[in-house]
Amino acid sequence: MNKRNILVTNALPYANGPIHLGHLLGYIQADIWVRFQRMQGNNCAYVCADDAHGTGIMLSAEKAGVSPEDFIDAVNLEHQRDFTDFLVDFDIYHSTHSEENKTFSSLIYERCKANGHINQRSITQLYDPEKGLFLSDRFIKGQCPKCKAEDQYGDNCEVCSSTYNATDLINPRSTISGATPIEKESTHFFFSLPDFSDFLKQWTRSGTLPNQVANKLAEWLDGGLQEWDISRDAPYFGFEIPGEPGKYFYVWLDAPIGYMASFKKLCESRTDLSFEDYWDADSKNELWHFIGKDIINFHALFWPAMLKTSGFRTPTGISVNGFLTVNGQKMSKSRGTFIMAETYKQFLNPEYLRYYFAGKLGSNPDDLDLNLEDFVQRVNSDVVGKVVNIASRCAGFINKGFAGKLSAEISEPELIRECQQAASEIAELYEKREFAKAIRLIMSLADKANQYIAEKTPWVIAKENPQSTEVQDICSTGLNLFRLLVIYLKPVLPGLAKQVEEFLNVAALQWQDVESLLSDHQINPFKPLMTRVESSKVDAMVEASKDSLNTENSSAENTTTKVDSPLANDPISEEIEFPDFAKVDLRIAKIIRAEQVEGADKLLKITLDLGLNAAGEQQIRTVFSGIKSAYEPEQLKGMYTVLVANLKPRKMKFGLSEGMILAAGEGKDIYLLEPHAGAQAGLRIT
Repeated sequence: MNKRNILVTNALPYANGPIHLGHLLGYIQADIWVRFQRMQGNNCAYVCADDAHGTGIMLSAEKAGVSPEDFIDAVNLEHQRDFTDFLVDFDIYHSTHSEENKTFSSLIYERCKANGHINQRSITQLYDPEKGLFLSDRFIKGQCPKCKAEDQYGDNCEVCSSTYNATDLINPRSTISGATPIEKESTHFFFSLPDFSDFLKQWTRSGTLPNQVANKLAEWLDGGLQEWDISRDAPYFGFEIPGEPGKYFYVWLDAPIGYMASFKKLCESRTDLSFEDYWDADSKNELWHFIGKDIINFHALFWPAMLKTSGFRTPTGISVNGFLTVNGQKMSKSRGTFIMAETYKQFLNPEYLRYYFAGKLGSNPDDLDLNLEDFVQRVNSDVVGKVVNIASRCAGFINKGFAGKLSAEISEPELIRECQQAASEIAELYEKREFAKAIRLIMSLADKANQYIAEKTPWVIAKENPQSTEVQDICSTGLNLFRLLVIYLKPVLPGLAKQVEEFLNVAALQWQDVESLLSDHQINPFKPLMTRVESSKVDAMVEASKDSLNTENSSAENTTTKVDSPLANDPISEEIEFPDFAKVDLRIAKIIRAEQVEGADKLLKITLDLGLNAAGEQQIRTVFSGIKSAYEPEQLKGMYTVLVANLKPRKMKFGLSEGMILAAGEGKDIYLLEPHAGAQAGLRIT
C-alpha cells in the first residue's frame, strides 16, 4: 500500500486567553486522527499556531501594560504548555504574527487584487470618540432594533436571532469605554466573494465537507454572497496592507494563511518536506483542516476562494466539530463548568478526557456533552475496568510463576483471530473519524477478553500449581489480547500505550503489529497503568473553576465585590502593600432607595446616603449591584452597608454607577456587609 502524504491543520486559538475544555475538543479530535495516520505508516505533518492579531489583543495588551508582541508571546507559551499536557502532538506551533505569515498574506492579497477581486469604497462605521478607534460588532452593544431586547451585540440578536448593522442598534454603547459611538466614514477594502459563487457551489458539494455543513453553506450560496470586508483602520494590531498606510488586514484574512506560514516554517527545519509539494495548485498530497462549526464560513467560502484565485490548492477535506456542553448546559463560570485546561490538569489525567471525547465523537458537527457523572463511570468502567484490568489480572502470574516469560502457545486462537481481524474495520472507522463507533467495537473485544479470563479462572489453577503451563498459556493469551486492544487505543491513549510498550518490552506499537503476537517473549514487571477517576477530584475541579465575581453579564463589574466565604478554599489573592490598600476609601452608607432594573437579571439600582460633606451638603450616590437574587428592593430601604466611595464612576447601559457596595456569597445566599449597630452614614472605615 502506498504511503499517503497528509498535512493536517487545527483551527488557530485566539491569543487572548487560556485554553479551555471547549477548545480541546477539536484539538483532541485532530490529534487522534493524526496519530492513527502515523500508526498506519503515512507521512502526516501536523501544524497549528496562535491567531495573534486584532483589536481584542491590542486592548488586552494595553490593559496588561505590555506590548502586543510581549502579550502574545506569553500566551503562546501557555497554549503550548496546555496542548503538551493533553498530548496534542503538533510538529510545529507557530504564530500568525510572523514574517512567514506577513509574506503570504501580502502575496495572496496582491494576487487577488491583480485578478480583479479587490474593491474599495467608503463605508460608515461606529466610532468610539473616547478611545479613538472604529468599533467592530463585538465591541458594540445596545437594544435590538427588531425585538427591543437589551444588551445585544452589533451584528445579531441572541433573543430573536435577527441580523442587522451596528448602526441600527438602539442606544448603542462602546463596550470598551462605555461611550456613545458616533458615525464616521472610512475607506475599506473588500474581497469580491460573489465572483466565486459558481466555483463554491461546485466545491462545497465535492465531498470535501460533511453533508450537514454543505447543506448549511447552500443556504448562504443560494441567498447570494456578499463582498467581504478585509480591512481595518488604525489603531490595529496586525499587518499593514501593502501600499495602504493606516489600513490593516482584518484578522480573519491572515488567520487561515497562518496554516501556510506554519508549514513553511516547519519545512525550513525538515529536509523531507517541501512547501510546494503540499500547496501548489496541482498538488496530489492531502490537506485537511480540523475546525469548529462556528468558523465554517471563513474556511469553506472565503478561504477556498482566495486560494483558488491566488494559485494555491484547496483543502482535500474539512472536519468540523460541534460545541461542548457540560452536564447538558453551556459551559458556565458560576457553575464551575467553564473549565480551563490548566485547572483540569491539576486534578485529573488528561487521557481520561481524550478517551471520553473519543467515545462520543463522530464525523458530523454535532455538539458533545461532557456529563461529569458519566465521565467518571465510563472511564472507570472501560479504560480501567476492562482494558487495564486484563493486564493487572494476568501479569502477576507471568511475573511470579514464570519469571516474566510468556508462553509459546496461545490457548484461544479463535478469539485472538477475531480480535486481529477487527483491525480493518476499526481502521476504517478511525479514517472516517467515527471514533465513537471505533471505541464501541474495541470495548466489545475487551468484554470478550475479560469473559475468556473469567471463564478460565487462572487464579484457581494457580492455587494448586503456580507454575502450571495452563496458567502460563491463559495469561499469555490474555496479555496478547491486551496488546491488541492497546494498539487499537493508541491514537486515543498515547500515554497509556507508551507505558504498555515498556511493560511488554516492545518497540513503539504500529498498526501492522496486530498481525503478529508475543510468543516466548520476556516482559517487564507490571506497574499500575491507570488509576480510577475519583469523583472527589472532579468535584474539586468544578469548585476550583467557579467564577469568584458576581456580575451581570460582565457589565456589573465595578459595582459589587464579593467577599468569599472562608469555606470556599479559594487561594488568597496576590499580596499588596499597605499604601495600596490605604487608597481604598470605604464608607458607611445608608440605603435610601432600591429599585428593579428593567432588562437586568441580577442588578438592583441602589441609592445611597453618605451623610453630609464638609460644606454641609448631602452626599447621594447611585450604584448598580448584582444582589437581586437575594434581596427584594423593599428589604433594603433603611439598611446600612459599606461603599467603596472613591471608585471611578462607570457608565453602564442602565446608567452611571458611582461606586461599589460590599457583599459576600452567591445566588440566593448573597449577604450585604452591614456595619455594627450605631454606625453613621459617611464614617470612613479605618
